[in-house]
Amino acid sequence: MSDINEVMQEPIENAGTSKINSMVALLVAITATFMALCNVKDGNVVQAMSQAQANALNAWSYFEAKSTKQAIAENSLELLKLQHLPQSEEAIKNFEKNISRYEKEKTAIKTQAEGYQKEYDAINLFDDQFDMTDALLTISIAMLGIASLTQKRWLLYFAGTVSVTGIILGITAFMKISLHSDFISKILG
Repeated sequence: MSDINEVMQEPIENAGTSKINSMVALLVAITATFMALCNVKDGNVVQAMSQAQANALNAWSYFEAKSTKQAIAENSLELLKLQHLPQSEEAIKNFEKNISRYEKEKTAIKTQAEGYQKEYDAINLFDDQFDMTDALLTISIAMLGIASLTQKRWLLYFAGTVSVTGIILGITAFMKISLHSDFISKILG
C-alpha cells in the first residue's frame, strides 16, 4: 500500500504546475464538448431511424392488406367463373379490374416499403458512426485522467490521438460522410 502512495504522491504534488495537466484539461474540455454535441445529433438520428422503421412496417402491413384483398377477389372470381351464371358477367369484370388494381397498388407499396428500409439502413450507418465516436471519446477521457495522474506524456499523446480519431469520426458523421468500420461496429453492436 505504501508503494502506491509513493507513486502517486509526486504527481499529486506537481499537479498544479504540470504542463501535462494543462493539456489534459484542454483536451478533456474539447472532447467532452464535442461528445455532448454528438450525443444530441445521435439522438436525432435515432429518432429518424425509428420513424423510417415505423414507415417501413406500416407500408409492409398495407402491402399485406392489399395482398389479402387480392386473394379474396381472386377466390371470388374463381367461384363466379365456376358457376357459369350469365348475370355474373358484370361481377366478373369488377373482380378482374380490382385484382389488376390491387397488383399495381402492391407494386407501388412494395417500392415504398423498400425505400423506407433503405432510408433506415443509410441512417443506421451514421448512427453506428456516432456510437463509435462516443466510445472513442469516452475511452480518451478515461485515458486523459490516467495521464494526468501518472504524468506520462506518451499516454497523453495516445489519449489525444484516440480523441482526435473520435472527433474525425464525429465530424464525418455530422457531414454525412461514411467513414464506417464494420469491425468496430460488430464489436459494439
